[in-house]
Amino acid sequence: MQQLLKTNIPDNAIEGVLRLLQNEAIILQIKKERKTRHGDYRRLANGNHQITINANLNQYRFLITLIHEIAHFKAYKTYGRFIKPHGTEWKQSFQRLMLPFLNPTIFPKHLLPLLANHFKNPKASSDTDTKLALALKQFDAPNDKTYIFEVPLGSIFKMYNGRVFKKGVKRIKRYECLELKSGQVYLFNPNAEVEIISSKEI
Repeated sequence: MQQLLKTNIPDNAIEGVLRLLQNEAIILQIKKERKTRHGDYRRLANGNHQITINANLNQYRFLITLIHEIAHFKAYKTYGRFIKPHGTEWKQSFQRLMLPFLNPTIFPKHLLPLLANHFKNPKASSDTDTKLALALKQFDAPNDKTYIFEVPLGSIFKMYNGRVFKKGVKRIKRYECLELKSGQVYLFNPNAEVEIISSKEI
């Protein structure tokens, strides 16, 4: 476990995470990238608990995701299985567990105000926090993905599943984007990752 953590989270966070997992029947697994989530938690039929985290996450997003999933386990253990997945019990658990890690020995100083703001009311996914998501992205390995809000108006882009869209105007929070094949309009969060393509590639 310690070696797995050493490979994936900041060194100064390892001891704190090991304390959270100590004497708990939790299996931690690293998975190939899943487009719809960074990690998940589930109770197994044998009574153990499993947390999976995507292998492609940078060390700071990996740590946030890991504590997110541990908070699911702690909320389940404290309040039972009938609570809402991202309800008050989970939010309070996430806030409490994350607080000791929000310091400059673990996270870069410029991330701390963004993290402090996010954890006033943590959401089901940190990706919905545009400022935090963009700040965390700078630590990712280089790739050809761009956030929707960075895509010029009228540009053509492709999703991970191959669907092709044209970027439209912004509503209050999300962008209207036209799917070229169906003619349907969909709403995209500002920090959805896409690949800009030319009209010749359609």
